[in-house]
Amino acid sequence: MQGPPAVSTPWGVTSPNHKSSAWPLALSYAALIVYASLFPFTGWRDQGLAPWSYLSAPWPRYWSGFDLGINVVGYVPLGFLLAVGLMRARAWRLGGLPAVGLGTLAGAALAFVMESLQSYLPMRIASNLDLGLNAMGALIGATLAAGLVRLGLVSHWERARSLWFVDEPRGALVLLALWPAALLFPAAVPFGLGQVFERLEEALAEWLTDTPFLAWLPQRPFELQPLAPAGEMLCVALGLLVPCLLASSVARSLARRALLVALVLLAGLAVSALSSALSWGPVHAWAWLTTPVFAGVVLAAVLALALLRAPRRLSLVLVLLAVLLHLSLLNQAPLNAYFALTLATWEQGRFMRFHGLAQWLGWLWPFAVIVYAAAVLSRRPVSATS
Repeated sequence: MQGPPAVSTPWGVTSPNHKSSAWPLALSYAALIVYASLFPFTGWRDQGLAPWSYLSAPWPRYWSGFDLGINVVGYVPLGFLLAVGLMRARAWRLGGLPAVGLGTLAGAALAFVMESLQSYLPMRIASNLDLGLNAMGALIGATLAAGLVRLGLVSHWERARSLWFVDEPRGALVLLALWPAALLFPAAVPFGLGQVFERLEEALAEWLTDTPFLAWLPQRPFELQPLAPAGEMLCVALGLLVPCLLASSVARSLARRALLVALVLLAGLAVSALSSALSWGPVHAWAWLTTPVFAGVVLAAVLALALLRAPRRLSLVLVLLAVLLHLSLLNQAPLNAYFALTLATWEQGRFMRFHGLAQWLGWLWPFAVIVYAAAVLSRRPVSATS
């Protein structure tokens, strides 16, 4: 049965069934901005001033080109995603100028709230210059989005998406878009996203110190042991197999599945090398690729290619099984000393501004995959073109 016809707008042709990926990406990016702006969330104090008093303060005397650039660039994606969502989502479909205005206004409003809240943090300095640069970044991003939509490039992407992907691929595409960013934050095991249980245990114990509830925490029946080489290989393979299966589950044809799997593998290797280079220097970009890790990458590639013909629902079942097994294995291993040094480099060094942007993605990405796969599998069966 043929679906309802596409709707023509001044900004291109949009299917009435179209659901833009821009909105979930914009919300995710806004959440990361909030975390990065307010990290480390400690030492809150009231200086006796209105939180917006920085608006009339003189411009900062000391600043660097990096500070100026990062304040602009950091809000460009937010303005871009907001404007695309306003122009392309079926509930809005605004014209270019209103979308640019609202996207810029929303970005500036978020920047205003973040700068105002920074007035209460001792490690942050509220700045009217930062607010202006953030608003400029949102404006640049929203204007770029309007230009791309006017040129028809967004419509080309939507047509390509309908040819390449099954109906309703938005959740998987958002997760795949966030996966490389999640890999940027160094992991104790390559592709080992979601190693949170030990951190949660330590955080709960710290919060409950000097309270009667500390005794309520369950005791581990065993001490965490470092992963053996075979366990590390399996963790690497499962961590890389999950996004490969996710990509394969939404691709329409066998050839497109194979190409997407190859792109996922290459992106994972490239971003892992970039993370290592940022942490330890370009000379050590591939130091993480030890024998067990290399074997795990090869195993993931072989399994992903062997499962290319799997139906969508079977692929999602395998995604669930793989991510659950991966989390179980990974969270039975402790964090090592070298990993602690790497974290110190990110948390206290030149990457402090990006600390929260990638860390929370690395922690939560596997659990978002579980929610997505379970939600899709709970629906009525969806036919996929193979």
